[in-house]
Amino acid sequence: MSIINQRLAALRAKMQEHGIDYYVIPSGDYHGSEYLSACFRVKHFICGFTGSAGTVLVGPREALLWTDGRYFIQAERELAGSEFRLMRMAQSGVPSLDEYLKQEMKEGQVLGFDGRTTSVRLTRLWEKALADKNITLLGDYDLAGAIWQERPAQVFSRPFLLEERYSGLAAGEKIGRVREKLASSGADTLVLSSLDDIAWLLNIRGDDVPNNPVVFGFVILDSKNVTLYCRRENFRGPVGEKLEGQGVLLKEYEEIWEDAGRLSPEAVVFFDPAKTVRQLLDKLPAGVQTKTGINPTTLLKCIKNPVEQEALRESHRKDGVAMVKWLYWLMHHEDPESLTEIEAETVLEQCRREQGAFELSFATIAAMGPNAAMMHYKAAPETTAHLKKEGFFLVDSGGQYLDGTTDITRTIAMGPLTEQQKLHYTATLRSMLRLGAARFLKGSTCYFLDILARGPIWDLNIDYQCGTGHGVGFCLNVHEGPNGFRWSKPTELAGLVELEPGMVTTDEPGVYIEGEYGIRIENELLCVTGEENAYGQFLGFEHLTLCPIDLKPLIPEMLGPDEKKALNDYHALVYERLKSGLTEEEAAWLKEITAPV
Repeated sequence: MSIINQRLAALRAKMQEHGIDYYVIPSGDYHGSEYLSACFRVKHFICGFTGSAGTVLVGPREALLWTDGRYFIQAERELAGSEFRLMRMAQSGVPSLDEYLKQEMKEGQVLGFDGRTTSVRLTRLWEKALADKNITLLGDYDLAGAIWQERPAQVFSRPFLLEERYSGLAAGEKIGRVREKLASSGADTLVLSSLDDIAWLLNIRGDDVPNNPVVFGFVILDSKNVTLYCRRENFRGPVGEKLEGQGVLLKEYEEIWEDAGRLSPEAVVFFDPAKTVRQLLDKLPAGVQTKTGINPTTLLKCIKNPVEQEALRESHRKDGVAMVKWLYWLMHHEDPESLTEIEAETVLEQCRREQGAFELSFATIAAMGPNAAMMHYKAAPETTAHLKKEGFFLVDSGGQYLDGTTDITRTIAMGPLTEQQKLHYTATLRSMLRLGAARFLKGSTCYFLDILARGPIWDLNIDYQCGTGHGVGFCLNVHEGPNGFRWSKPTELAGLVELEPGMVTTDEPGVYIEGEYGIRIENELLCVTGEENAYGQFLGFEHLTLCPIDLKPLIPEMLGPDEKKALNDYHALVYERLKSGLTEEEAAWLKEITAPV
């Protein structure tokens, strides 16, 4: 019996012990984080799947994993040899988790989960689906954690302050703006547990979650007080003094659960159901009024202020210099076939750190040939492939700088390509350029603009099983909402958020052919103000990302005049902005590869 099946058997024994018929394990921690520290990788422990998005359901006879199109190929491989079966989300004939529960659970059964790591939004979906079956939802037990004998402890790092020359606003000013937003919603108390929101609000950063410079904590904010629940010992010194000087009270991390239950019964509490765990809601006093929606911090944070925007231009300039130096090294290597994916990504990380990056913004995806068909592939020492002088090498990477967070993908032709590969590459480039050049009226949403990117790829009767882009934080999480390009109808109002000047969203269409290759070209776009006339206020995008796009796979005659101009203008900008940070040889090479098409 495989180790995964042994763990599954142990989990079922625990379920039987507690009278639980079905048990759900979402991917999350106490804060709704996407990336997880080692302590919270329960989903990985129980089923072996390493992707960042997925939900496990274990029943008496079935063991299932739901995940999205980014991970289909990876999940099939990682679940092989176990009892777990992949449920491909949003595919025809595949029920969602709540639909499956409605179909399979019988009258009076018990659905278990760990209420400390399961969002309110998820549990409300289950309650709605199971309303007519007299099902008990039991969120009191971390059963998978109970059988994880060598589980790592939760680790708390020392925080540091993000200076106002980067953030543009003091924590006290941000707190005042949040209070205004809170009051306009009809609430008087905000319970905040999402780490990126807390880091933004208080201008603190840390190292508690891999690649996300955040600190474990909770915040309760009302009209008079702001309390940060943290590891107080780590806040001694300048960080704690700065926060206390702006009216922030520091309390121990674990006190949040008790203090949530001590809120005034007259309080009107605001929380974000997608970012708040069920146990925190259940701790609120009986009768407390609640209001829900996107956290006011999230809505403020996603619009970068002028200081942040200028800082982002500088961080992307540095990141572009790092990328060009790496590309120059790769393209001039005497024997690229001697390199592995891991060796290539290691050199890229070194280039970034030399430009001032203090961390990567996510684990680098360096994928040769068929590995790139897995959108979130990660090379491992035992599986890393060697580069080849043929086909595509896809590299999706980014850095954390004090003046911004970067995320870029380039697909590089390593040698001869098929006509299909060139066709798919050119369609991907056209898709990326069309969205980046968009002009649209104020009031438009990411949902409405997605077709601009997807159109050239849909014209080939193919698609990519993911969104076209996501919001990006400022020296924070590489994936931050509420903005994000999607074509499918959003299930929540958050999917219809309007684009506003200052929002940063990635533009990353692609083509993925299982077993053969993957193509993705990605830039970060800053939403900017355009012309205002009798028709209204127009908006557009500025490319923040600065890096040449490989022209070797391009079929030039497929580009329309506007697309060709957009490409040439972009490459002219790349050369102008980056040349001063390069050696004479590197700059000459950059000028050559960015010559007009």
